[in-house]
Order: sequence, then C-alpha cells, then structure tokens
Amino acid sequence: MDLRIFTEPQQGATYDTLLAVAKATEDLGFDAFFRSDHYLSMGSGDGLPGPTDAWLTLAGLARETSRIRLGTLMTAGTFRLPGVLAIQVAQVDQMSGGRVELGLGTGWFEEEHKAYGIPFPKEKFARLEEQLAIVTGLWETKPGDTFDFHGTHYDLTDSPALPKPTQAKIPVLIGGHGASRTPKLAAKYADEFNMPFASIEDSERQFGRVRAAAEAVGRKGDDLTYSNALVVCIGKDDQEVARRAAVIGREVDELKANGLAGSPSEVVDKIGRYAEVGSQRVYLQILDLDDLDHLELLSSQVQSQLS
Repeated sequence: MDLRIFTEPQQGATYDTLLAVAKATEDLGFDAFFRSDHYLSMGSGDGLPGPTDAWLTLAGLARETSRIRLGTLMTAGTFRLPGVLAIQVAQVDQMSGGRVELGLGTGWFEEEHKAYGIPFPKEKFARLEEQLAIVTGLWETKPGDTFDFHGTHYDLTDSPALPKPTQAKIPVLIGGHGASRTPKLAAKYADEFNMPFASIEDSERQFGRVRAAAEAVGRKGDDLTYSNALVVCIGKDDQEVARRAAVIGREVDELKANGLAGSPSEVVDKIGRYAEVGSQRVYLQILDLDDLDHLELLSSQVQSQLS
C-alpha cells in the first residue's frame, strides 16, 4: 500500500509552507506529494495569504526535492488550454528528472471561475475527453513528427508536439464517482483511477466499473492502479485526535465515518479494509499544513505498519 501526501493549499498556504510539507514528505519516506488545483478557499476559511498555482508550485518543488513523485488531484481542465498544459507538465517533468504525474478533471468550482474571470463552460466532460486526447497525443508524437487534432472544442494543426517529458510515459490519473462516462474515460486514458472521499462500499463498486470498462476496450483490469483520497486525522490518544480535528473544523465521529481518523491502529485497520476491495494507494488529505508532527506520526505509526 503506497501512502501519498495530498494538500489543499487554497485553504491557506504559502509556497514556503508547501515546501516544508514536501520536504517532510520526502524525509519521512512517503511516496509522493500531491496538491489540489484551486484558486479560491472553500468553507468558512479566508484562504489567507491567497492561492498558489498548482503547476508553478510543482515546478519549484521539482528543483527542491529529489525522490518523491509530484502531481495534482486534480488539475482543472477549465484552467488551461490542453496544448499549454502539455508543455507545462512536460517541462516540470524535465525539471524533476521524471517524477511528475498528471491528474486531470473537468473543473467544478464555479465560484473560483467567477472570482478570477475564468470561463466556466456548461459542457465540461466532452472538453475533458478532448483535452486528454490532446495532452497524451502531444506527448506520444515521435520527435520530428507533427500532431493534429480537430475536435468540437479544440483544433491543433501541425504542432511540433514539443517539449517531450523525461519519462517515457507520464502517468495520467482520472477519478470520480460517475457510473458510466467516468469509467469509460479512465479505461481509455488512465494509468490510475482515483476514488475521492468515498466509502469502502462505493469504492469497491466503482473500481469494479472501471475494471469492466477497461476489459471492454481490450485492457486488463489490473493495467490500472486503483487509489483512494481520504482526509486523515490521527493522534497518540483521544485528546490529540480531538485537538487536531478542532483545528481543521471537523468532528471526530464524522472524520471516522468519512475518512481516516483515530489512533494509528484504527487507521491502519481501515486502510486495510480499503485494500481488501482493491485499493492499492491512499492519498492522505492533510488539512493542517503547519502540523508536521502529524506527518511524523503517520510515518512512524501508520506507514511503518503498512510497508
């Protein structure tokens, strides 16, 4: 079971804070540092000192880390034109020495689009499918050849399809709860399918749909990695769990029901139950980015048991 650290910087974080978390992620033996791609805080928080851009952040971290994988859950398809995104991600992959992964989704948070003047189209899923075809097509085009794409939403002619990533294939992550179109899209383009903030039962059901969709297009179900993203809040005792829950504005019982919370042994047990239904990787959503002791406890008491 791989454990990855997943951050939500739109809730309030500087680059220096993210760098400290990324370095702790690397030093403590976690597999990867991922971040969300949002420009506006959610809920009651003020988001101060303001947003950081996902791919600018990852470019900086690419030069200041050496081992961990770096990526997004999920890059918003509404934020960037696919040709530009392909260039950005390939460049960060080069900067990292081949450690980048791209999670790509439709984009869903209308308020942040209004706040920063970003168009929010009605039909986003069809755009996402074209974006995936373009980004992966540009990377797969052989040096010296050109890439063309003529779709409903995007049109590319005689693209040199440069630069190329360092990796032979940048892993592509697709996720979501949709019962039909999402599994089909994952079967066509994804190296990993991620089930965000879902129960064990819903995860098992959706993993099964994705496996079936993969087999329907001639892939093996095991060709994809299956993962979950879950909020985490652990402590050495009940008091520490309650303190950490209060800091992020959540109730312990709710966190235990909908995420990974409680003692290290409780969390190890629940991760094990996700593993039983096919989950191979968990993205631990860390909401208090100043609490590096939380990461240390996760490493020493949870990750150590799972590895």
